[in-house]
Amino acid sequence: MTEFVSEVKTILHSDADVYRVLSDPRNLQKVKGELPEDQIRDLTFDEDSISFRVDPIGAVRFLVIEREPDKLVKLQSEKLPFDVFLWIQLVAKGEKDTRLRLTLRAELNSFIRGMVEKPMREMLEKMSEALTRLPYDRL
Repeated sequence: MTEFVSEVKTILHSDADVYRVLSDPRNLQKVKGELPEDQIRDLTFDEDSISFRVDPIGAVRFLVIEREPDKLVKLQSEKLPFDVFLWIQLVAKGEKDTRLRLTLRAELNSFIRGMVEKPMREMLEKMSEALTRLPYDRL
C-alpha cells in the first residue's frame, strides 16, 4: 500500500460539528460550487457515498465504510482498477479547535505510483485545505 498523508489542518469549529458534516456526504452538496470544477466534475452525493468524474481516471465512487463519532470517517473507492482508502481523522484540541488530517492509502504498482504520486499529494492537500474553510456551523 502506498500512503499519502496531508498536513494537519486547524478547523475553528467543534469536532462534533465537523464530524456531523463530514460523516454525511449529502452535506457537501451545499458547498459543491467551491470545488475545482476543472478537475472534479459530475458530483453526486447520497447518505453513504460521493461520486464524481476526474480526468484522466474517469468515474469514481467513494463509499463511507466506517464512522467513529467525532473522530473518524473512512471511505473506500469503487470503480477504480485499484483499491483506494481515505481516512478523515479529527482530533479536538478545544471547544472550537479541531485538527484534521487526511490519509489516503492506495494499492499501486510502481509504474502507476510514479504517474499519480504528485497529483495525489496535491489533491490531498487541496482537499484538506478546502475542508478547513467549510461553514460547519451552518451546514
